[in-house]
Amino acid sequence: MFTLQTASIFLELVIVLVALKLAITKRKLAGYGLALTFGVYVFYDAVKFYNYTVDGQLLQILFFIATVSALISVLSIYRNKF
Repeated sequence: MFTLQTASIFLELVIVLVALKLAITKRKLAGYGLALTFGVYVFYDAVKFYNYTVDGQLLQILFFIATVSALISVLSIYRNKF
């Protein structure tokens, strides 16, 4: 069954791919950070949605890394007037 959660995970994956393309073709460092951020979101959401067994502390660490990555990315975009 296709749910909003499934759609959200799919869209997050699309963001990862677009961010990687931005990083590689346009040489924008923020693209790598956004790809990392949304890559973690895809993993996190998939774990929750499919009820995979993953250590809660690992998920917290990954979520923190994603948050720091997003912050660095938006600061980079802000500084470069992207």
